[in-house]
Amino acid sequence: MPFFGLKKWVCGAVLAGLLLPAQAAPKTKLQTVELTTQDGWKLAAVYQPATDKEITVVLLHDLGKKKEEFASFEKALTKEGFGYLALDLRGHGQSTANGEYKTFAREGEDNPFNQMVLDGQVAVNFLKSKKIPPQQIVLLGAGLGANVAAKTAQAMPEIEYLALISPNVNIRDVLTVPALRAYKGAVLIAASAGDRKGFLEASILRNVAFLTTGEGNVTFLTAYDFTGHELLDKYLTQSVLQWLETPRKPEVLPDEKPAGAAPGVPADRVLLPAPAAGQALVPSVLLD
Repeated sequence: MPFFGLKKWVCGAVLAGLLLPAQAAPKTKLQTVELTTQDGWKLAAVYQPATDKEITVVLLHDLGKKKEEFASFEKALTKEGFGYLALDLRGHGQSTANGEYKTFAREGEDNPFNQMVLDGQVAVNFLKSKKIPPQQIVLLGAGLGANVAAKTAQAMPEIEYLALISPNVNIRDVLTVPALRAYKGAVLIAASAGDRKGFLEASILRNVAFLTTGEGNVTFLTAYDFTGHELLDKYLTQSVLQWLETPRKPEVLPDEKPAGAAPGVPADRVLLPAPAAGQALVPSVLLD
């Protein structure tokens, strides 16, 4: 080939290479894993590493359910580039080698349901083994899984983000109020107004978290019906994804002193009148 022809061919090849669309980065594949808890339970789990985001979510299912209940939400997480680790809690799904949840004692602060905190802990430790710092791990649970997530966060305060879908004050003696009194991270709580008891209990938990962590760290989501996994899938997926992007609300500084401030008194020293009894702690929907 003449030199001028070779030069023309090389230039054309380089130009064609520049015009070709860039190849997308390969997506990581879903992994099937087995987690062994401190007390010997073998837990079935699936792990999807994060791609475009730093956050990885531990998914804890409701009583009598299994990890597959999060299938729709997992697709949304993957689409946005978030990672997740979904597991079958002890006695559920494929994690029944040592017994089924229907045989578990329902009462007692150390019953098998309370021992599920070890399931949450082994999930977090698995992610740590993958070099994911605890500041990038979110605990998200539905129903019983929400209560377990709260207790896990209490035991592992290095976890900074906690999402509770349809939590209750007490499920099988797994208590959430003591956990939220101790937890200092950002909290999302979601409940359906159609479940009057559950909504009231979730509202109580919202206020416990508010008193512990402050307003900017608490997000409260509501809907009209459904609970647990169905609530998440039907109404909350986009809101939870948005929360994962910004779990803490930015601080808003006042532009001027509140009305009623006395001359010479700093705005942050003004005492505002207390709200009417009950209004600070109970949502208006429950005061009808």
